[in-house]
Amino acid sequence: MQNQSWMREWDPVVESIGSDLLTHEGTDPVGADPVDLSSIRRWCEPLEFACELHEDKDTAVGFGFADVIAPYTAIASFALPPVWGPGRSPVFEGVGRDAQPARSPVAAIALPDAPRTSGFFATEVENTYLRPVVVGDRVRRASRRLVACVPKQTRVGRGAFVTIESTLVDQHDEPVAINRSTYFYYSAAQETASVHS
Repeated sequence: MQNQSWMREWDPVVESIGSDLLTHEGTDPVGADPVDLSSIRRWCEPLEFACELHEDKDTAVGFGFADVIAPYTAIASFALPPVWGPGRSPVFEGVGRDAQPARSPVAAIALPDAPRTSGFFATEVENTYLRPVVVGDRVRRASRRLVACVPKQTRVGRGAFVTIESTLVDQHDEPVAINRSTYFYYSAAQETASVHS
Protein backbone atom coordinates (compact mmCIF):
# COMPACT_ATOMS: atom_id res chain seq x y z
CA MET A 1 0.00 0.00 0.00
CA GLN A 2 1.28 3.45 -0.94
CA ASN A 3 2.54 5.68 1.88
CA GLN A 4 -0.19 8.25 2.62
CA SER A 5 1.76 10.26 5.23
CA TRP A 6 1.80 13.30 2.92
CA MET A 7 -1.98 13.57 3.43
CA ARG A 8 -1.45 14.29 7.13
CA GLU A 9 0.41 17.46 6.15
CA TRP A 10 -3.03 18.87 5.26
CA ASP A 11 -4.47 18.17 8.76
CA PRO A 12 -4.00 21.78 9.97
CA VAL A 13 -6.05 23.02 7.02
CA VAL A 14 -8.75 20.40 7.62
CA GLU A 15 -8.86 21.46 11.28
CA SER A 16 -9.39 25.08 10.18
CA ILE A 17 -12.60 24.32 8.27
CA GLY A 18 -15.18 26.94 9.22
CA SER A 19 -12.65 29.70 9.89
CA ASP A 20 -12.53 33.02 8.04
CA LEU A 21 -9.31 33.06 6.01
CA LEU A 22 -9.31 36.85 5.71
CA THR A 23 -8.03 36.99 9.28
CA HIS A 24 -4.86 35.15 8.12
CA GLU A 25 -4.21 37.13 4.96
CA GLY A 26 -3.44 40.65 6.05
CA THR A 27 -4.32 41.96 2.59
CA ASP A 28 -6.79 44.64 1.56
CA PRO A 29 -9.99 42.88 0.48
CA VAL A 30 -11.26 45.94 -1.47
CA GLY A 31 -11.50 45.78 -5.25
CA ALA A 32 -8.96 47.72 -7.31
CA ASP A 33 -11.48 50.25 -8.69
CA PRO A 34 -15.04 51.42 -8.16
CA VAL A 35 -17.67 50.31 -10.64
CA ASP A 36 -17.58 52.67 -13.62
CA LEU A 37 -19.39 53.03 -16.92
CA SER A 38 -16.28 52.34 -19.02
CA SER A 39 -15.61 49.00 -17.29
CA ILE A 40 -19.24 47.98 -17.73
CA ARG A 41 -19.06 48.82 -21.43
CA ARG A 42 -15.80 46.89 -21.88
CA TRP A 43 -17.37 43.89 -20.11
CA CYS A 44 -20.43 43.95 -22.39
CA GLU A 45 -18.61 44.62 -25.70
CA PRO A 46 -17.01 41.22 -26.39
CA LEU A 47 -20.27 39.52 -25.42
CA GLU A 48 -22.30 41.88 -27.64
CA PHE A 49 -24.53 42.11 -24.59
CA ALA A 50 -27.00 44.87 -25.36
CA CYS A 51 -29.20 45.99 -22.48
CA GLU A 52 -30.09 49.58 -21.67
CA LEU A 53 -29.78 48.87 -17.93
CA HIS A 54 -26.02 48.59 -18.57
CA GLU A 55 -25.83 51.69 -20.77
CA ASP A 56 -28.38 54.35 -19.90
CA LYS A 57 -28.83 55.94 -16.47
CA ASP A 58 -32.39 57.15 -17.15
CA THR A 59 -33.47 53.61 -18.06
CA ALA A 60 -31.79 52.15 -14.98
CA VAL A 61 -33.35 54.79 -12.72
CA GLY A 62 -36.73 54.10 -14.34
CA PHE A 63 -36.41 50.49 -13.18
CA GLY A 64 -35.57 51.53 -9.62
CA PHE A 65 -31.76 51.52 -9.65
CA ALA A 66 -29.61 54.43 -8.51
CA ASP A 67 -27.51 54.39 -11.70
CA VAL A 68 -26.40 52.14 -14.57
CA ILE A 69 -26.00 48.58 -13.29
CA ALA A 70 -23.14 46.19 -14.02
CA PRO A 71 -24.02 42.72 -15.31
CA TYR A 72 -24.23 40.30 -12.39
CA THR A 73 -21.41 38.24 -13.86
CA ALA A 74 -19.08 41.26 -13.70
CA ILE A 75 -19.34 41.69 -9.92
CA ALA A 76 -16.34 39.48 -9.12
CA SER A 77 -14.08 41.52 -11.40
CA PHE A 78 -14.87 44.62 -9.35
CA ALA A 79 -13.95 42.76 -6.14
CA LEU A 80 -10.47 41.73 -7.29
CA PRO A 81 -7.44 43.61 -5.96
CA PRO A 82 -4.88 44.79 -8.53
CA VAL A 83 -2.61 42.05 -9.84
CA TRP A 84 0.00 44.40 -11.28
CA GLY A 85 0.97 48.06 -11.02
CA PRO A 86 3.85 50.38 -11.94
CA GLY A 87 7.08 49.44 -10.21
CA ARG A 88 6.00 45.86 -9.52
CA SER A 89 7.65 42.79 -10.99
CA PRO A 90 6.00 40.92 -13.89
CA VAL A 91 3.00 38.78 -13.01
CA PHE A 92 4.55 35.65 -14.54
CA GLU A 93 8.16 35.05 -13.55
CA GLY A 94 8.57 31.93 -15.70
CA VAL A 95 7.80 31.15 -19.32
CA GLY A 96 7.22 27.40 -19.10
CA ARG A 97 3.99 25.67 -20.05
CA ASP A 98 2.94 25.31 -16.41
CA ALA A 99 4.31 28.67 -15.23
CA GLN A 100 2.37 29.99 -12.26
CA PRO A 101 1.72 33.68 -11.57
CA ALA A 102 3.90 35.27 -8.90
CA ARG A 103 0.79 37.09 -7.65
CA SER A 104 -2.91 36.42 -8.03
CA PRO A 105 -6.00 36.84 -5.86
CA VAL A 106 -6.27 33.05 -5.63
CA ALA A 107 -2.60 32.47 -4.80
CA ALA A 108 -2.95 35.08 -2.05
CA ILE A 109 -5.41 32.92 -0.13
CA ALA A 110 -3.71 32.08 3.16
CA LEU A 111 -4.39 28.48 4.12
CA PRO A 112 -3.39 28.02 7.78
CA ASP A 113 -0.24 25.88 8.08
CA ALA A 114 -0.76 24.33 4.65
CA PRO A 115 2.10 22.37 3.11
CA ARG A 116 4.09 24.13 0.41
CA THR A 117 2.67 23.61 -3.09
CA SER A 118 3.93 24.60 -6.51
CA GLY A 119 0.68 25.13 -8.40
CA PHE A 120 -3.08 25.53 -8.26
CA PHE A 121 -6.10 25.70 -10.52
CA ALA A 122 -9.83 26.18 -10.06
CA THR A 123 -12.01 23.11 -10.44
CA GLU A 124 -15.44 24.53 -9.63
CA VAL A 125 -17.01 27.99 -9.27
CA GLU A 126 -20.54 28.81 -8.13
CA ASN A 127 -21.96 32.30 -7.68
CA THR A 128 -25.16 33.44 -6.00
CA TYR A 129 -26.02 36.98 -7.03
CA LEU A 130 -28.04 38.93 -4.48
CA ARG A 131 -28.35 42.29 -6.22
CA PRO A 132 -26.55 44.22 -8.97
CA VAL A 133 -23.87 46.81 -8.32
CA VAL A 134 -24.20 50.28 -9.87
CA VAL A 135 -21.80 52.91 -11.14
CA GLY A 136 -19.92 54.32 -8.14
CA ASP A 137 -20.20 51.23 -5.94
CA ARG A 138 -17.02 49.84 -4.37
CA VAL A 139 -17.00 46.06 -3.93
CA ARG A 140 -14.96 44.23 -1.32
CA ARG A 141 -14.63 40.75 0.09
CA ALA A 142 -16.22 40.73 3.57
CA SER A 143 -15.42 37.11 4.39
CA ARG A 144 -13.56 34.13 2.96
CA ARG A 145 -14.70 31.02 4.83
CA LEU A 146 -12.90 27.70 4.49
CA VAL A 147 -15.60 25.12 3.69
CA ALA A 148 -13.69 21.93 2.82
CA CYS A 149 -10.22 20.45 2.35
CA VAL A 150 -9.86 17.02 0.73
CA PRO A 151 -6.28 15.76 0.16
CA LYS A 152 -5.92 13.74 -3.01
CA GLN A 153 -3.32 12.42 -5.40
CA THR A 154 -4.12 13.04 -9.05
CA ARG A 155 -2.23 12.76 -12.33
CA VAL A 156 -0.98 16.33 -11.95
CA GLY A 157 0.35 15.73 -8.44
CA ARG A 158 -0.39 15.48 -4.73
CA GLY A 159 -2.39 18.16 -3.05
CA ALA A 160 -5.82 19.04 -1.79
CA PHE A 161 -9.13 20.22 -3.17
CA VAL A 162 -9.96 23.28 -1.08
CA THR A 163 -13.43 24.88 -1.12
CA ILE A 164 -13.82 28.49 -0.06
CA GLU A 165 -16.98 30.60 0.26
CA SER A 166 -16.68 34.37 0.02
CA THR A 167 -19.25 37.09 0.62
CA LEU A 168 -18.92 40.23 -1.50
CA VAL A 169 -20.38 43.48 -0.20
CA ASP A 170 -20.65 47.08 -1.40
CA GLN A 171 -19.33 50.20 0.34
CA HIS A 172 -22.38 50.12 2.67
CA ASP A 173 -21.60 46.52 3.73
CA GLU A 174 -24.69 45.31 1.87
CA PRO A 175 -24.14 41.80 0.43
CA VAL A 176 -24.13 41.70 -3.38
CA ALA A 177 -22.92 38.15 -4.10
CA ILE A 178 -21.69 34.91 -2.59
CA ASN A 179 -18.91 33.03 -4.35
CA ARG A 180 -18.13 29.38 -3.65
CA SER A 181 -14.99 28.09 -5.37
CA THR A 182 -12.95 24.90 -5.23
CA TYR A 183 -9.23 24.92 -6.06
CA PHE A 184 -6.70 22.13 -6.33
CA TYR A 185 -3.46 23.18 -4.62
CA TYR A 186 -0.73 20.70 -5.55
CA SER A 187 2.91 19.83 -6.01
CA ALA A 188 3.54 18.54 -9.52
CA ALA A 189 3.76 14.77 -9.96
CA GLN A 190 7.44 14.85 -11.00
CA GLU A 191 8.29 16.91 -7.87
CA THR A 192 6.57 14.52 -5.48
CA ALA A 193 8.11 11.51 -7.24
CA SER A 194 11.64 12.84 -6.70
CA VAL A 195 10.97 13.85 -3.07
CA HIS A 196 9.25 10.60 -2.04
CA SER A 197 11.12 8.04 -4.15
